[in-house]
Amino acid sequence: MKLRHIPLLILGLYGSSALALEPFVVKDIRVEGIQRTEAGTIFNYLPVKVGETMNDDKATQAIKALYGTGFFKDVRIEADNDVLVVSVQERSAIAQIEFSGNKSFPSDKMKEGLKQIGLAEGLIFDRSMLDRAEQEVKRQYLSQGKYGASVKTIVTPLERNRVAVRFEIEEGIIAKIHTINIVGNQAFESEDLLEQFQLKTPGWMSWWKKDDQYSKQKLSADLETLRSFYMDQGYLEFNIDSTQISITPDKRDIYITINITEGEKYTVSEVKLAGELIMPEAEARNLLKVQAGDVFNRQKVTESSKLIGDRLGNDGYAFSNVNAVPEVNKEKHTVAFTFFVDPGRRVYVRRINLTGNIRTRDEVLRREMRQLESAWYGAEKIANSKERLNRLGFFSDVNLETPAVPGTTDQVDMNVNVTEKSTGSIQFGAGVSSSEGIVLSVGINQSNFLGTGNRVALNVNTGKINTTYSLSYTNPYYTADGISRGFDVYRRDINTSSLNIGNYDTSSYGGGVRFGIPLAERDALNFGLNFDYTKIGLAAGSPQRYQDYCGNTTGCENTTMRADLGWVHDTRDNVLFPNKGVMQRLTGEIGLPGLDQEYYKIEYRHTWYKDITKSLTFMLNGDIGYAGSYGNRPFPFFKNFYAGGVDSVRGFRTSSLGPQESSSGVNYSTGGTRRVVGNAELFFPVPGLKDSKQFRLSAFMDAGSVWGGYTGNSTTKYGASDNLRYSVGLGVSWYSPFGPIKLVVGQPLNKKPGDNVRMLDFQMGTQF
Repeated sequence: MKLRHIPLLILGLYGSSALALEPFVVKDIRVEGIQRTEAGTIFNYLPVKVGETMNDDKATQAIKALYGTGFFKDVRIEADNDVLVVSVQERSAIAQIEFSGNKSFPSDKMKEGLKQIGLAEGLIFDRSMLDRAEQEVKRQYLSQGKYGASVKTIVTPLERNRVAVRFEIEEGIIAKIHTINIVGNQAFESEDLLEQFQLKTPGWMSWWKKDDQYSKQKLSADLETLRSFYMDQGYLEFNIDSTQISITPDKRDIYITINITEGEKYTVSEVKLAGELIMPEAEARNLLKVQAGDVFNRQKVTESSKLIGDRLGNDGYAFSNVNAVPEVNKEKHTVAFTFFVDPGRRVYVRRINLTGNIRTRDEVLRREMRQLESAWYGAEKIANSKERLNRLGFFSDVNLETPAVPGTTDQVDMNVNVTEKSTGSIQFGAGVSSSEGIVLSVGINQSNFLGTGNRVALNVNTGKINTTYSLSYTNPYYTADGISRGFDVYRRDINTSSLNIGNYDTSSYGGGVRFGIPLAERDALNFGLNFDYTKIGLAAGSPQRYQDYCGNTTGCENTTMRADLGWVHDTRDNVLFPNKGVMQRLTGEIGLPGLDQEYYKIEYRHTWYKDITKSLTFMLNGDIGYAGSYGNRPFPFFKNFYAGGVDSVRGFRTSSLGPQESSSGVNYSTGGTRRVVGNAELFFPVPGLKDSKQFRLSAFMDAGSVWGGYTGNSTTKYGASDNLRYSVGLGVSWYSPFGPIKLVVGQPLNKKPGDNVRMLDFQMGTQF
């Protein structure tokens, strides 16, 4: 049949539903055949009303309009003694949709999915739509790897021209990847290549990761990963020839075969720069990660182009283009690269437009901007601006775009769109540690008070050793150039009876003011002034040095005006599980003259992280402390340094290292005024959870010592070498829904008589 005949056929069908009508004046209109549809709905589609003349053209228009509603599968127009008769046959409506046998998907979720394709309760039943729905349900099961799933639909007629649709599902079992076979590899073992894949054959963690279930998307990603792996090892001509996927007749096992051609290994013969460099050529060459004589590495070539582009972007060339053009010598298996540099036109940022910040004031966002309006475009400044907005913690998402200004060639706008999140919280927490016991906490925090960016926090933390109540307020921009100011009031109670140190307890009350001065993007200086009142309680069995300090066996009271000073430098890429970067912290406190405590205390910590490979991170940490008194009274013993435990020298009990005294035949650690701790640790993923951001294993070696301070009538002199202890062990860290959890197994290497060792230590929840 020719296509031009179709319109004639359709008009013929309409004409057959309306027999030739002699024009007549409509005295009445009668509707027949409706069960669910209101008569008024049909009247609305008729082109005539009572008293008007009806003819063939109007009848055809009426039939077309009623068919177009989709409510009817047959429509007829007739005349009966000047009465217009409209006879319809309604399509069935879906009264209910039911599922049986569906265990993997809840029924309500399946109904939502079917509604997206036009099948839902209350809609008109369409057989073709039902077939599509059946295929969609089956596709969902196939996406889960259930290739043996079957879906059967049953349509049951109901009263009032309605139907019930029932999906009977047999889910079957999930097909597993039985074998992934790579054919053609000679340079690398198949096991090494398969380590790069997301898809795996069944392993002991597959029930959790689902990595043994075939996915076309994951296989495509794995093939590209395989290509990148070879390209980064010099195999420029690497090619994936074919991929075959087969499944056993019982739909249980999947076999994947990948045929590859490795080709020859290529080296870089020459690297040249061309185009308009803008910067000195020597500087550009320093940015190149690929050099003549190197084995070809596609990642390094791409990184070199990006580094040159970023460098130009920092000078305002926002639309620079750097292309690495290869010249391949297949006979010698070498490749030469010419980096063509086109900086484009230098541009500046016209305006910074902020959107999405409904509660947060504009000034809170603008003060974090390192890119300024009417200044030259700076790629690094823009990246820093986005990073600083993310670090505020006020937004769940920060999007930044720099579109060109229409009608100009040297201007862009910087559009910043943020999605705000809740910044106030009431937190209830609990933690357990081998030293603190059970720790309970309640916190009320608002980090963006009234949209100003100021922070208010009320915290209550209770433990067997430490109990703290604190209220703090911080204005991070007390001055326009970023100097912060904060106020704190607190009460802190300490009871050491459960620790292996001299028995005492303290109750402290205090408050103070603090300031923070940004020195650079990653550096800050902090100082403050605090007033502290501490009441010390002693027992008859308290060490002699504590009694000597208070001048009695019951305790004493101290008031202190304390000055604090600190410097922080932090370049870590992640606060929780860092992979690279450095964190340095120098803190000092001094009890100002004129009150009960005249002392000083200084501590420096330097932690260095290095990502050896993608999954291995090495950490070195050094921590030293020095303290003393400069007045007439001795150094306050409750300010002493301690070592040992899950956060210093593992394998020894918390705070057990250093000078000791005996009371009633029991040795107590009393701490000291000198402290040194060193840690070397190698972090690696949990087997089977290589890409997890929540779990990490480690192997460590610790060393530490505490010495110095008051020795009373004892003739024993404690030095660093006398108390230096070493330990090795393994640890696991888990960032659980209940907070961070640490579990370590430590083995002392040079245990001495009197040492209090503990091979297993754990800590759950944030400790205060």
